[in-house]
Amino acid sequence: MASKAIKRRPCSSETDKKSEKRMETPVPDPVTEPLLGHVPQEEKTKRYEPATRLDFWDGTREECLCWAHLLSIFIAQSARKIVNALSEFGSLVARLFGCSSAPQSSQNGQTVPLNLSPLQVERLKLLRQRLDVPYDCSSVKHQDALKELWRAGGFMSLENLIYFARNFPDSFHRLLHKAEGKRAEWEYPFAAGGVNISYMLVQMLDLQSGKISTKAGVHFVQLLEDDEAAFDNLFCVAFQVLDAQWLARRASYMEFNEVLKSTRVQLEKELTMGRISSVQDLPSFRMLKR
Repeated sequence: MASKAIKRRPCSSETDKKSEKRMETPVPDPVTEPLLGHVPQEEKTKRYEPATRLDFWDGTREECLCWAHLLSIFIAQSARKIVNALSEFGSLVARLFGCSSAPQSSQNGQTVPLNLSPLQVERLKLLRQRLDVPYDCSSVKHQDALKELWRAGGFMSLENLIYFARNFPDSFHRLLHKAEGKRAEWEYPFAAGGVNISYMLVQMLDLQSGKISTKAGVHFVQLLEDDEAAFDNLFCVAFQVLDAQWLARRASYMEFNEVLKSTRVQLEKELTMGRISSVQDLPSFRMLKR
C-alpha cells in the first residue's frame, strides 16, 4: 500500500501573532473572582453583614405583634358573622310587635293568633337588642366577657355560653372538657358549637321573620311571659341535646351539621308537644345539671 504524505499548512506570521495574543488573554482565578461578577466592596459588606442578637429579637417581636394583630382581626371578623346574619331581626320584629294586639302568624296556610302581653312584647324587644349588639373589642364589658369564656363568635352567642357556665356549671364543664362517653378523634369545637346552636335556635324560632310562622316559634313566644331568660335556658338545653345525640351517633367532626339538624327536630317536637309553660317543662331539660 502506497503511503500518502501528510501535508502541513505553514503558519503565517500573522497567524502566530494572533495565537500569541489569545494565549496572553488573562484567565480569571476561580478562587479570587466573585461568582456573580464584580460587586463593590461596600455592597458586599452590607449584604453579608451578620445580624446582631438585638436585631434578631427585634424581628421576632415585630413578627409576634403582627400575628397578634392578625388574630385580633380574625376574632373581630368572626364576631361579626353571626351578628350580620341576625342584623335584620330588629326591623322585622318591630313590624310584628309594634303593638301587642292583632299580630298573627301562618303555619301551612292557617293563621295562629298571637295575643301577646306587654311584658312579652317588651322581652322580645330586649332579645332583639341583644341580637343587634356586635362584639366590640373597645368595650370593657365585652372584653371581660371574652376573657371569661376565652373565645367568642358574636356577643349574644357569648352571652348564651356565659349564662350556661354560670347557671349550669356542672353540665357546662362536662361538655367543655368532653368528659362523658366515647369521643371521636375529631371532636366539634366547643365555642364554635355554641355559635352554631345560637344561630340554629334563631332560625328554628323564626325570630328573623316579620311574622313568626313556625309552631316552635309560636310556642316559644308564650314562654317569655314567665321567663325572661327563656332563650338562654333553651340554648343550654339545646347544647345538652346536641352532645347527647353526638355520642349516640358516635359522630365525628364532618357530621356536625347532621347532628345539629336532628337536635333542632327534637327541640321542635318538645316545644310543640303541649302543656309546656316553661323551658324547664321540656323533657330534655332534665339532662342539665347545676
